[in-house]
Amino acid sequence: MCRGYAVDMADQRMTDGDYRRLLLFRTGLRRFLHWSEEQARASGLTPAQHQLLLAIAGHPGPTGPAIGDVAEYLALRHHSAVGLVDRAAAAGLVTRRPDEHNHSVIRLALTESGLEKLDRLTEAHVRELKQLAPAMRTLLAALDAHGEQLRKSPAAASV
Repeated sequence: MCRGYAVDMADQRMTDGDYRRLLLFRTGLRRFLHWSEEQARASGLTPAQHQLLLAIAGHPGPTGPAIGDVAEYLALRHHSAVGLVDRAAAAGLVTRRPDEHNHSVIRLALTESGLEKLDRLTEAHVRELKQLAPAMRTLLAALDAHGEQLRKSPAAASV
């Protein structure tokens, strides 16, 4: 019984090609992130400030995000998000205002300067992503096809 299970699992192993595709995908992501960080620095922002501006602009709803929302988007602890917002506010990139309904909640908004910097960075990022998209789609499709083969294989059904 154990032996049959081992055979079933062996049928589901990743191939050398799968590993190459994963490597290419992760390498592409890492290069894009490195490029993005360099673009932020070239525009006078830290990469974290760029992410903060994007988190504020991309937050759904008309009220703007609270510090807790930003902390969640950026995977930061609350006090780290507060420090990031403090530095961005001192640089004239963001403003704080009390929530209309709950004055203990502080909402964030971009200043004109913050929005201008984000707009310039976003234009560059969209151009770069359009160039990367075909290769990334191909890699994702190949990985998805492998996953679909695993789901349809008799070995996968018997596990």
